[in-house]
Amino acid sequence: MHPRTDSGNPGFAHPSGWGNTAPGNDGTHPPDDFPYEGHGGGHRGRPPHRRRGRTVLRVLVAVVVVLLVVSVATYFWADSELRKEVDLGKVVDRPGTGEGTNYLIVGSDSREGMSDQQKKDLHTGSADGKRTDSMMILHDGASGPTLISLPRDSNVTIPKFRGSESGHIKGPLGDNKLNAAYSIDGPQLLVRTVEYNTGLHIDHYAEVGFSGFANIVDSIGGVDMTLDKGFKDKWSGADFDAGEQTLNGRQALAFVRTRHAFATSDLERTKNQQKFLSALASQTATPGTLLNPFKLYPTMGAGLDTLVVDKDMNPYYLAKMFFAMQDVTGSGGKSMNMPVSGSVGGNLQWDKVKVGQLVRELKNDEPVTVTDTQ
Repeated sequence: MHPRTDSGNPGFAHPSGWGNTAPGNDGTHPPDDFPYEGHGGGHRGRPPHRRRGRTVLRVLVAVVVVLLVVSVATYFWADSELRKEVDLGKVVDRPGTGEGTNYLIVGSDSREGMSDQQKKDLHTGSADGKRTDSMMILHDGASGPTLISLPRDSNVTIPKFRGSESGHIKGPLGDNKLNAAYSIDGPQLLVRTVEYNTGLHIDHYAEVGFSGFANIVDSIGGVDMTLDKGFKDKWSGADFDAGEQTLNGRQALAFVRTRHAFATSDLERTKNQQKFLSALASQTATPGTLLNPFKLYPTMGAGLDTLVVDKDMNPYYLAKMFFAMQDVTGSGGKSMNMPVSGSVGGNLQWDKVKVGQLVRELKNDEPVTVTDTQ
């Protein structure tokens, strides 16, 4: 007989609140919060499963807080690394904005920061100044992403423009190759020329040079590509066999720069550039990269400090551009060259009717029905 719990023990005093006070109850059952000897004399408290639940909740909250702090820190770090050197606000006579977002993506032949050995290894040569090896408009909208390559040898009109350094109005300069606009006065004149000749408003600008491009590829361990046919080009250093292969930074740069090995020259090169950039985006945006800080930060660092963008660009828009590039090869995406109708003085002449239709569809965020075949 237990001295504390036996109600027949005359020395035992019932504590206040003992038992159920409902009529007919003998009051011999302790309340829920009464201490039990069978539980080691401690308070019964909350059931173990409730305590575990609260512990799990605290851990989850702590993890979410840490992730938010890391994400915010990463965002501001990435934003500080971007070279916001292009002021689109100084571009004159701009067309009206449409639906969706238009990015002008440029691959330049900048050799900035490269040693003589790197120039030799990457077959870049040592030319002074900067030119554009590739130019693309990426439209990201409700009807899916559309990637349009602008051949560097396109015959366009370079209109009047505001000098990027002097601030004075210059030109117009008449007909010339598209990449001449960049050589004459850099990104702002290139944007002005693209907008003038297409009627499409460019919302953001992104440019990467030779070394930055190669470093990004190397940072993710190369990019897997399947080539329908092999080709060689002494000018770019390309030497590829047909079939599946992983391209490192040097090989990737040779792949996207090669044009002398193809009968259609720049038109074939632009298609290869589209294929490679889509593959690069798809293979970078994987859990193995995005969720691994030891891989994510080197990859971001390899490109951010060499990426030249407009002053309104930020990591959010850059991520949207990146994932739109990834989706180009999906069922809702489309990639093409700017439609051409022939050539003028050896330069490619755009098909004005098709270009007009293409721009209308992009501005209205409609599915693109225009093709780049003649």
